[in-house]
Amino acid sequence: MSAMDKYALHMRSGRVMAAVGLGTLAPKESEEDVIAAVKSAVRAGYRHIDCAAIYRNERAVGHAIKQLIVEGIVRREDLFITSKLWNTCHRADLVRPSLRKSLEDLGLKYLDLYLMHWPVAYREGGDFHPWDGDTGKVLYSDVDYLETWKALEDCVDEGLTHDIGMSNFNSKQLQRILSEARIKPSMNQIEVNCRNTNRKLIEFCQSQGVPVVGFAPLGTPNNSPSDKKVSLLDEPVVKEIASTKNRSPAQVCLRFVLQLGIGVVPKSVNAARIAQNIQIFDFDLSDEEMQKLSALNINYRTYAEDIALEHKYYPFHEEF
Repeated sequence: MSAMDKYALHMRSGRVMAAVGLGTLAPKESEEDVIAAVKSAVRAGYRHIDCAAIYRNERAVGHAIKQLIVEGIVRREDLFITSKLWNTCHRADLVRPSLRKSLEDLGLKYLDLYLMHWPVAYREGGDFHPWDGDTGKVLYSDVDYLETWKALEDCVDEGLTHDIGMSNFNSKQLQRILSEARIKPSMNQIEVNCRNTNRKLIEFCQSQGVPVVGFAPLGTPNNSPSDKKVSLLDEPVVKEIASTKNRSPAQVCLRFVLQLGIGVVPKSVNAARIAQNIQIFDFDLSDEEMQKLSALNINYRTYAEDIALEHKYYPFHEEF
């Protein structure tokens, strides 16, 4: 067994997800940048690509995948492609069309994994964020995420996706799904990094046999908390360990997440960084180093979806 295989995540369907994937959230980058990033990632050894409807770039990702397949670099069956259902499509009759739209944009016949992006639902319609012009607040829908989950199960039955899961669900919401589901979730994708270790939720998911993938593993330097302006990659502890290991600070942060027993989806459009980010299987962090990095935790959440704070299913009012 290779070091990379050791950390692979096993889905309910029996399929296997590589522990390191390419995150494709790139709001400031062009389609050409996204295409180049995906092609660079696959050539560097990535076989796990993490997408979402809200990223608004699935056509670009699909274009890159098609080119890679045509060039003989990779086969479709070698790739593990994830996408996510957005909050305006939680109503049961909208789930299948949303999945089909992602498939059309990606140029695929099936997804490997389809996630409910958030437990909260927004008013159905054309806008990803349907704002109320009078109050300036996003308009909610009261769709129960259990209703949405049942529609996701139907998508598995139809062969549109092999596995289903969720993102940004807390432990109580996950437990509710587990108690009611006909097809159990294969994933909870949550924010995990040295500043937000999310250990209790990770441990709960693992105790329930639900694999975890951590997003934002490098934090977001431009969104640092007001009392913690230092970028995660510039933290003295991170830099010290990186120097000792002859690694980059990013590799240390990614290795930290990997050693929590979960997957990780760093995002980048820089070819050199993309290649570097997957080179984390040939070194280890000691228990002492893991403790030092864990001590950076301040439970700071980069992606809090604050516009949904008043929604009845907002996940982060709970401790975990």
